[in-house]
Amino acid sequence: MVTHMKTTLDLPDDLLIEAKSIAARRRISLKAMVEHALRREIEPAAPQLNSPFVRGEDGVLRLPHRGARVTTEMVRQLMDEEGI
Repeated sequence: MVTHMKTTLDLPDDLLIEAKSIAARRRISLKAMVEHALRREIEPAAPQLNSPFVRGEDGVLRLPHRGARVTTEMVRQLMDEEGI
């Protein structure tokens, strides 16, 4: 059973404005964006062993080199793993 807790965060205005802007462009809620960012920060930096992706220092998953074929299934799997 998953439980949820409410909390209050004091963020610098510029950070909150940018976060809201990014969330709007992605068409997700600010809550979803904050949760995604926290999960990405807390989870191990290395992707799963069978994953073709490499996580950069900024936390973004990338293919290790250009020219690799990206399939719809790979994108769906990544979205599932990232909770998108």
